[in-house]
Amino acid sequence: MKRIVLPIGILAGCIAVAAYLIRSPTEVGEVAPEVIPIAVRVAEVNLESVQLTVESQGKVQAAQIASLSAPVAGPIAWISPALEAGGYVEEGQTLLRLDTSDYETARDRSRAGMQQALAESRHADSELERIEALAKDRLASDSQLQDARRTAEVTRARQADAEAMYRQADLDYERSEIKAPFNAIVERREVELGQYVNRAQSVAVLYGADEVEVRVPLAIRQLGYLDIPLGARGELPDTQAPNVTLTGYYGGEEYHWTGKLVRTEATIDPNSNTVQTIIRVAQPTNPAELKSSGSQNLPLPIGLFVEAEITGKQIDDIISLPRSVIRNNNQVLVVDAENKMYFRSVEIYRLEEDRVLIAGGLLPGELICTSPIQAVVDGMSVQPVREII
Repeated sequence: MKRIVLPIGILAGCIAVAAYLIRSPTEVGEVAPEVIPIAVRVAEVNLESVQLTVESQGKVQAAQIASLSAPVAGPIAWISPALEAGGYVEEGQTLLRLDTSDYETARDRSRAGMQQALAESRHADSELERIEALAKDRLASDSQLQDARRTAEVTRARQADAEAMYRQADLDYERSEIKAPFNAIVERREVELGQYVNRAQSVAVLYGADEVEVRVPLAIRQLGYLDIPLGARGELPDTQAPNVTLTGYYGGEEYHWTGKLVRTEATIDPNSNTVQTIIRVAQPTNPAELKSSGSQNLPLPIGLFVEAEITGKQIDDIISLPRSVIRNNNQVLVVDAENKMYFRSVEIYRLEEDRVLIAGGLLPGELICTSPIQAVVDGMSVQPVREII
């Protein structure tokens, strides 16, 4: 009997408890979940003036290159000690002399020929004057007068030819001494002492020592950031040429040089869509004044790779913010007065490495989120924490 009655009793008790719970359920009130706003860093929008710069890089090259040639032929009699690779020569300095024996002889012979032609010309002029006087008294015929005039004209022409030959001989004599056309650094010498050189044969290659140039490529859009007249031909006036700071490493140390962007080349590179610009840098005129490391007086070595920072336009009433605030290419997160955060599209003027310049879409005094938030919901509540940019 216990095995039958006990299970039935337990089952009946469970049914009674279940029926009671169903008839009298416990009611739980609705409670709104507590929302904790996340803290974000914000920056206030301000209008300011910004000095634009354009950066590029290139290699230093000579502003002047001269392949020095012999204007006359002859054996080399003397070479200056400065005419060696890396040597410095000043404008007008004698670099090389040819043997002048032949040119001295030619000049002496042409001088003698000039003196002879001068004597004949004077005699012909005197004879012409005598014949003209006789012709007035009808003591000389017309044919005699014509012959005297013709002789005088021929001797004058011979005198002019002799004088020209003498000037040429004297010029050839002077050209036997080759001088530096400008202050220069010797790139290489191509002749040796005693060697016979022909007319127009190259004897040395010189690089200008007063100035060097740097060719740096700029994208077409970068030209719009420079305060230069687009389409200008030739060199820019000094007042319009932008200042440039060049940075390079030489001897394991960093050096800086200043120059000017003087012109742009006429063609656009079809492969890179860039324009080559020319930066000119004045070299120190007195190498003895070179200072220690970091000196601005260090000559800019030809062939050195340098980075260029070109001064561009001055832009007023522009908004400058960290580049990290840009989301979805052209949007920022704006925090309103109720601490709600929303996406907003803006007009980007320029994207730089560390900052973005915004031309429109924001008002002064608005707050922009600068925190790197991954999941953002439009209209979400935040707790702004101001930071100074």
